[in-house]
Amino acid sequence: MTTDTTPTVTAGTGPEPLLIEQSRPGTPGHQLPALDVPAVDDLEGQLLRSELRVPELGELDVVRHFTHLAQRNFSIDSVFYPLGSCTMKYNPKINEDVARLPGIAHIHPLQPDATVQGALQIMYELQNLLASITGFRTATLQPAAGAQGELAGMLMMRAYHLDRGDTKRDKVLVPDSAHGTNPATAAMCGFRTVTIASDRQGDVDLKALQAELDDTVVGLMLTNPNTLGLFEQQLREVTSAVHQAGGLMYGDGANLNAILGVVKPAEMGFDCLHINVHKTFSTPHGAGGPGAGPVVVGDKLEPYLPAPVVVRCDDGTYALDNNRPKSIGRLKGYNGHFGILARGYTYIRMHGPDGLRTISETAVLNANYLRALLKDLYDQAYDRSCMHEFVLSGRRQKQTTGVRTLDIAKRLIDFSIHPPTIYFPLIVEEAIMIEPTESESKTTLDNFGAVMRQIAQECEQSPETVLNAPHSQVVGRLDEVTAARKPILRW
Repeated sequence: MTTDTTPTVTAGTGPEPLLIEQSRPGTPGHQLPALDVPAVDDLEGQLLRSELRVPELGELDVVRHFTHLAQRNFSIDSVFYPLGSCTMKYNPKINEDVARLPGIAHIHPLQPDATVQGALQIMYELQNLLASITGFRTATLQPAAGAQGELAGMLMMRAYHLDRGDTKRDKVLVPDSAHGTNPATAAMCGFRTVTIASDRQGDVDLKALQAELDDTVVGLMLTNPNTLGLFEQQLREVTSAVHQAGGLMYGDGANLNAILGVVKPAEMGFDCLHINVHKTFSTPHGAGGPGAGPVVVGDKLEPYLPAPVVVRCDDGTYALDNNRPKSIGRLKGYNGHFGILARGYTYIRMHGPDGLRTISETAVLNANYLRALLKDLYDQAYDRSCMHEFVLSGRRQKQTTGVRTLDIAKRLIDFSIHPPTIYFPLIVEEAIMIEPTESESKTTLDNFGAVMRQIAQECEQSPETVLNAPHSQVVGRLDEVTAARKPILRW
């Protein structure tokens, strides 16, 4: 009897082997031409690492390894991303084509203005487009993302009050539904924060707000629509009350995707607003960046904009203007994430005013359609029409079957759907924040609704299926708490 030494090959979805595990000693990964100069190795012996394990693989093996990893990844190009408040919508590929044009991709921020007139024109026109869309006077494109946009806005508000000699204003009001960056930004600017409760409708409690309005108030940081996906019904009363107390209104523009071409934040009483260009105007921002967080301002705050800003000269050329004596200064190296800005500019130009309005109307329609499909099986945080996103609660499932919102999110992965944001806003127990965006078809929404209904049924009939999910992915149930507290960073 002979022994079969043929290796056994089995199909499966196990983890992709590490490159070092695939290494075959002696396999060339590259071919270099023969030296045409004397060989010189002037590295000292103590600088060489003899124990360093470098994978030895052919080029095709390396390409296949990373291609396999990419195919196992979740992305907006492969699966539905109902990721509330993050607006993970489709990124048109023309954005990428534009960003890769040599005059955009291959320029340097230290080039003389005369050699980058096209880039400066894009920035100048984008400043004006963003201001026009939101109703403000002008904008800075410098902030790297939304959180830094918040910092720019609050620093300008501080400069405004100090310039007027209003030195005792040190209190920033923040709704309890706000993004966590709001109070953090205020604290970074040296302010103390006071939380304003939401009322039974999910709006800012006007009485609670008025009780805190005095001559120490810097302003109110408000997201509208708010993180519950609701348009503030008493918005004009809120902004008027803050202004009457001498404060300013800061707008968190994270949810601008809901109101493009419909209403302008400046006309609702905001004094400045940051815009997540990488969200509202469709540029890739997964895995932490890059982003862009332009800030639009009205007349009150225009003198304090970060320097430089792009201006159009009398002769029709464009330049970076640093002559701004009241500026809060530079916030970022160079002048913003230009590639992201170019993508956003392309998106706005492609759609035009009517297209931008259609984007918001469709996003709102999609969200309300999904809300109607699911409201009988999951608790609604607030039973009223939503804007671009809505918040459900897994409270019912937790109380009756022990299945938590986290378990429901994990089960969605088995259906190749990226989980929505969960446990935010913090004021909603077992929160499930869902944002379908305008990019998705009715077929996709119906499929998601059917999956969510099936999971609700599983919670009742076979909760262990949900509690142990996911079942069909490369990686199963992870212990996020241990992973965060005891990360394994090398192996």
